[in-house]
Amino acid sequence: LEAHWFSTMFGWYNLAAMHVSGLAAITLVIIYLQKRGNFSWLNENHLHDMGKLIFGFSIFWTYVWFAQFFLTWYANMPEESVYFYKRWEPEYKWWFWLNIVINFVTPVLALMSRDAKRLRNRLMWVCIILIAGHWLDYYLMIMPGTVEAPGFGPEEIGIFLGFVGLFIFTVLSQIAKAPSLVPKKHPFLQESLHHHR
Repeated sequence: LEAHWFSTMFGWYNLAAMHVSGLAAITLVIIYLQKRGNFSWLNENHLHDMGKLIFGFSIFWTYVWFAQFFLTWYANMPEESVYFYKRWEPEYKWWFWLNIVINFVTPVLALMSRDAKRLRNRLMWVCIILIAGHWLDYYLMIMPGTVEAPGFGPEEIGIFLGFVGLFIFTVLSQIAKAPSLVPKKHPFLQESLHHHR
């Protein structure tokens, strides 16, 4: 999308972003299944572990984001700074800072304490916010390099909601086909069922 731009951190940056998004999606599915009556053995320690992973990888995402940004800013080489220059233009500047607030400040403030990671509703809302935040992150990767003026309208929202709907449909249809969501003969099943009890 940016023909002459390159970054050695870009792969790690995307890996961290997808890891946070994947953990958030898995956590939402787990919370949904627990509310539905499955996973009655799931306790706050399991949620705490998911919260720790989300918190940790959000910090890692921020570290990679800042490393990429700082090295580009410090080097001040035109072939590297063009990527961030476009995102600092007035049309995208607020989205740029909102990206940092959603994907770094929100998980840090919402999941800093041990008890916060164990609260199902708080963790659920943080996961929803992070999925939307990483959608915004990819929006900022794609749009400034492909279009002049930012387009944020029904098409962008519809595409996002379409993929969310497809994901939900796929997950729920596969769960409905599964005879059991718990692997019966797994060697560590009993250990995981009594996690931290």
